[in-house]
Amino acid sequence: MKISGDWLTRPATQALCAALQAGGHRVFFVGGCVRNAVLGEAVGDLDLATDALPEKVVRLVEAAGFKAIPTGIDHGTVTVLAGGLPHEITTFRRDVQTDGRHAVVAYSTDVAQDAARRDFTMNALYADPAGEVVDPLGGLQDLLARRLRFVGEPAQRIREDYLRILRFFRFSATYGDPALGMDAEGLAACSELADGIDGLSRERIGAEMRKLLSARDPAPALASMAASGVLWHVLSGADPRYVAPLVHLEAGAPPHWQRRLVVLGGQDWDNALRLSRSEQGLMARLRDQVGNALSPAALGWRLGPEAGADAVLARAALLESPLPAQWQADVARGAASRFPVTAADLMPALAGPALGAKLAELESRWLASDLRLSRDDLLA
Repeated sequence: MKISGDWLTRPATQALCAALQAGGHRVFFVGGCVRNAVLGEAVGDLDLATDALPEKVVRLVEAAGFKAIPTGIDHGTVTVLAGGLPHEITTFRRDVQTDGRHAVVAYSTDVAQDAARRDFTMNALYADPAGEVVDPLGGLQDLLARRLRFVGEPAQRIREDYLRILRFFRFSATYGDPALGMDAEGLAACSELADGIDGLSRERIGAEMRKLLSARDPAPALASMAASGVLWHVLSGADPRYVAPLVHLEAGAPPHWQRRLVVLGGQDWDNALRLSRSEQGLMARLRDQVGNALSPAALGWRLGPEAGADAVLARAALLESPLPAQWQADVARGAASRFPVTAADLMPALAGPALGAKLAELESRWLASDLRLSRDDLLA
């Protein structure tokens, strides 16, 4: 099989590959760029694998006029800027020792050994600079069938890096065929070794969960995480039962992970997923507003158009109720509205705490009117 794409034929990318080949080495595109190209999906990061040692990679590419950055040279990875884009070039490796988070590796000249240390068969696909796919482990057939399988024995792959448990569910949601269900052997291994998640950094867990919740439909994967006991190790108290109704209600809306996290629930999002300060603020506002009875227009006014729509969708899912008629137009109307009364309208008759209390009272009346009352109505 041969893949194609603008990313593959870019002159700078081809020149980079030619520089390594001219030095007597093999070079392949690997992983996500090959996987997505086979599926006809967008290609993001460009990862390459070669039998050249990292120091040789640096010499060859710099001699060809490229800039090499030793981002992970101790682990065999060099980042090369070619045509303004980063290309991560990693020497073929085989695992010597692992502890569930980090691996001691030895360099290899065998692409099959390099493939054997990868997580899933669909990620162990290579392509030469001409686009010809090299498939050491039969991953192409799995990918075309949308069947996610660990490379080799699932428990061994997981013990090498326990984050692969979460990646198993995330890749199932993103690339798997829901009709096939999850690979039974892989799911059993994830359940058996779920305690290993507790030793991972919360930053890594949070990054993986953001990606999972951004999948087109994460509901089946989240349900399997809960049934297997994995979800408890990620987010205590989370309940995925309302995620499927939410996905149905979204009906093509962008899959905001924050909206889905509100519906998933759980305790202590900030620490469990290492949310940033801005993410913490948004999640707190969403959680507070989902639990009230404000109209879609009022939610749009309080949260803005995007978060307002998220609140409407999340509330409908949690209440298992249909969406209000014309809710999108109402959210947009609210987001564009301005509270018609200012402090100056009430001064000098009121000041201090009395002024603040009156403004709050008028705001409540305005929100209760679905933002319909005018300034004159409120001041009458």
